[in-house]
Amino acid sequence: MTADGRGTLCLVTGATGYIGGRLVPELLAAGHRVRCMARSPERLRDHPWAGDVERVRGDVTDAASVAAALRGVDVAYYLVHALGTGEDFEETDRRAARVFGEQARAAGVRRIVYLGGLTPAGVPERDLSPHLRSRAEVGRILLDSGVPTTVLRAAVVIGSGSASFEMLRYLTERLPVMVTPSWVHTRIQPVAVRDVLRALVGSAGMPQDVSRAFDIGGPDVLTYREMMVRYAAVAELPRRLILSVPVLTPRLSSHWVGLVTPVPASIARPLTESLRHEVVCHERDIVRYVPDPPGHPLGFDEAVRFALRKVRDARVATRWSSASVPGAPSDPLPTDPGWAGGSLYTDVRELAVDAPRESLWRVIEGIGGDNGWYSFPLAWAVRGRLDRLVGGVGLRRGRRDAARLRVGDSLDFWRVEEIEPGHLLRLRAEMRLPGLAWLEMYAETDARGRTRFRQRALFHPHGLLGHAYWWSVSPFHALVFGGMARNIAQAAVADSAAREREPVR
Repeated sequence: MTADGRGTLCLVTGATGYIGGRLVPELLAAGHRVRCMARSPERLRDHPWAGDVERVRGDVTDAASVAAALRGVDVAYYLVHALGTGEDFEETDRRAARVFGEQARAAGVRRIVYLGGLTPAGVPERDLSPHLRSRAEVGRILLDSGVPTTVLRAAVVIGSGSASFEMLRYLTERLPVMVTPSWVHTRIQPVAVRDVLRALVGSAGMPQDVSRAFDIGGPDVLTYREMMVRYAAVAELPRRLILSVPVLTPRLSSHWVGLVTPVPASIARPLTESLRHEVVCHERDIVRYVPDPPGHPLGFDEAVRFALRKVRDARVATRWSSASVPGAPSDPLPTDPGWAGGSLYTDVRELAVDAPRESLWRVIEGIGGDNGWYSFPLAWAVRGRLDRLVGGVGLRRGRRDAARLRVGDSLDFWRVEEIEPGHLLRLRAEMRLPGLAWLEMYAETDARGRTRFRQRALFHPHGLLGHAYWWSVSPFHALVFGGMARNIAQAAVADSAAREREPVR
């Protein structure tokens, strides 16, 4: 509580990400006021807590926008990193942390809270993976900013939708016999996402004279192999046979993870590189300031049990893929007049649907993931594999929720850019392409009251290669996009018929 009697004002950066999106409601529940800073704050509008927070546009590398976002803030949560933005991500992280620290000090922020990575004891920083090295450097920069700072250092975070959990889950569920890298024998201290959030919220109330790093972890220290064995037991899977081989380097094993799991190699590689060294807590001083309630910290088995329950009940709040591919939010929209960005190729399909508009919308909103794309599955699968081979996200990110979408959700290799319930779903492609691509689907009613389905594929080429790409794939549009429109219409008819057969209650 601040001196004027109002709740502490907390700024959350990275609110569109996995941890940030879960931290916001926890802060609100604790009585804090929350301001969310995001490059695209409109992506937060469909979250259940969106009406309870202030949303501002900002980029951590832009001092002016950071200064505006920090105005009047008591506690600032720094939950962003530049991983995946290119080979110079360490320099981007370094620059962003300096900007944030300087602006936080200028704004009179009472505390910075940062979630970093647990680093192995006794290992020179130069020998750490670039990912862990950058996380450690960011923590130091924030601690040196002149603002009291809490740096929380965690290893593998276990929670529904986290990249670490999904990597573990899919490796264990899909491979009854595994040939694994040598890092499966590395000792790790995993932590439940519930305990990470509890530590983050509790850090807001630390005394002013506390400015340091804290290790946070669960009660279990396990090898990755033991984690897979115990996951299989909790998930009631047959016992897994796990054989490790030394020839799978972090680079090779990241591609192996990318082939088996929805986590692309670009994200799997820093995760696997971080497992080369033992990551175990060397102190538990955090409990002096954020005491453990009964039953916490959660053990590994209980954390997995909670995560699986959320997955099976389709109640995953955020996923590792919640953060979008860098750069896309500032790109032009297909609705820009004229067209503002140059050439825009389109493929439009329209047809009448002999079903209520509500049935058509259910099919549209349920597209992707396990339901597929209603057209030429082999072509979509091949396109997804090709995307993974060139470092893209591929087709296996799936959906956060089996039936409902919200702005900002990842959907296989698309991102939900706009959704008007009952009417419009616009997806932006996040696959590797020589240009920008969108897919729009509309549920409409014509002048005679009939349901109509309208589908638009749009492509803005970048350079000559982009134009060549469009014309090379356009001969297949009738098969892919035409088939999609017809099959979506048929699925809507089937949905309507199935609901008519349901007994009246």
